[in-house]
Amino acid sequence: MSSIRYSKAKLSNIAHMQKLVEPEVESGMILMRSADEIATNIRSYTLAFHDDELVGFCALHIHTSYLAEIRSLIVKEKFRGAKIGENLVKHCVDEAEQLGLQKVLCLTYKQSFFERLGFIEIPKESLPEHKIWADCIKCKHFPICNEVSLIKNL
Repeated sequence: MSSIRYSKAKLSNIAHMQKLVEPEVESGMILMRSADEIATNIRSYTLAFHDDELVGFCALHIHTSYLAEIRSLIVKEKFRGAKIGENLVKHCVDEAEQLGLQKVLCLTYKQSFFERLGFIEIPKESLPEHKIWADCIKCKHFPICNEVSLIKNL
């Protein structure tokens, strides 16, 4: 496989991002984000390209002056297992450190993946309240949620 290139998202990437994540949105694994919501948060996203094909992305969403969240992590199915997801998370964690954040959290169904990257499980009750009302309420699984909350101290 030729090399994977990582870059910050551009507004022109939004339609491709929505298409890539569509199956995971339909299954309820990832929350749907409107084009306007992605545009508003475009600086949060890091993308992975194989040649010129978008094969993955994730976002670093800042909640407070000390806490951010890894969200919307997706890797195209045929590229899974090639460490693209791991590298996307590492890019976001590096960015969080550069910004001076102290912690990065995630809500996930893939607990072991994040634990391999140094995240540890925390009780969901410890999540910021605005996280629950801003994002979780949009989920098709709300209020019965099987996601695990994890955090990484920087």
